[in-house]
Amino acid sequence: MNDLLLSEIKSEKNELLQTFLLVEEYIFGKATDTQSELDDLVAYCQAETDEVPEPVERAEVLINALFIDQLFIDKQQQNWPVISHQVSSALAHKLISPTLKAVLIAYVANACDCQADIVFVPEKAMLRIVCDENYAIIFDPVTGESLNWHELDSRMNEMSGDPFEITLDTMNQESLVLEHITSLKTAFIQEQAYDNALKCVDMLLALNPNDPFERRDRGFLLHQLDCFKVAYDDYQYFVEQCPKDPAAQLLKLQLDKISIADTVLH
Repeated sequence: MNDLLLSEIKSEKNELLQTFLLVEEYIFGKATDTQSELDDLVAYCQAETDEVPEPVERAEVLINALFIDQLFIDKQQQNWPVISHQVSSALAHKLISPTLKAVLIAYVANACDCQADIVFVPEKAMLRIVCDENYAIIFDPVTGESLNWHELDSRMNEMSGDPFEITLDTMNQESLVLEHITSLKTAFIQEQAYDNALKCVDMLLALNPNDPFERRDRGFLLHQLDCFKVAYDDYQYFVEQCPKDPAAQLLKLQLDKISIADTVLH
């Protein structure tokens, strides 16, 4: 991963969706022309909302246009397939991973003169459309269901700190990119596309060097790709950094046996 791409990902000056497309191009090794699809989506939603002057009603019309008319409505899933992480295929199949969908909706909403951002509400990223200084709609990017004040208060109570000082802050770009790449890595592993999963791990480690869990995952992927001598160092690093982790304890037993049996590692 080159330094220029890394700086582009970290920069808060770049448009968030464009950053996601840069990540997609790096991992899949090719650029995908999605602009016409995005333009069509924006044009449809603008046509639905342009004649609605009242902010709350405009936001509600937009949410209906996306989730009902454009079939964005979905059910929660534990794992999302690879195609749901690529803009073009995700839109074509109406199967969009949560973080990517949040970014797409925010992009469309702002183009439709709805002030939208992505906020963290335990335990997930959610969309917020600010209608005025007193009212905002907060909703799940997967289902389109909005939170009422009781549900929001209940979730916010899970956060530590003074409840009167807790606010819903906009998620920064790097956090969203990390979440997206992590989800894509999981999808690649599920589909046994280990080469591409390794690209995801390399990108995650470039953003968070020496994260022991990413080092563990890189070791696993290298192991699957028959590069065990290299994987050994990552496994060993994870064991040393997280000795109390159950996975580390199992790995240590395996590494001890291998180091005794396979002298090439010494």
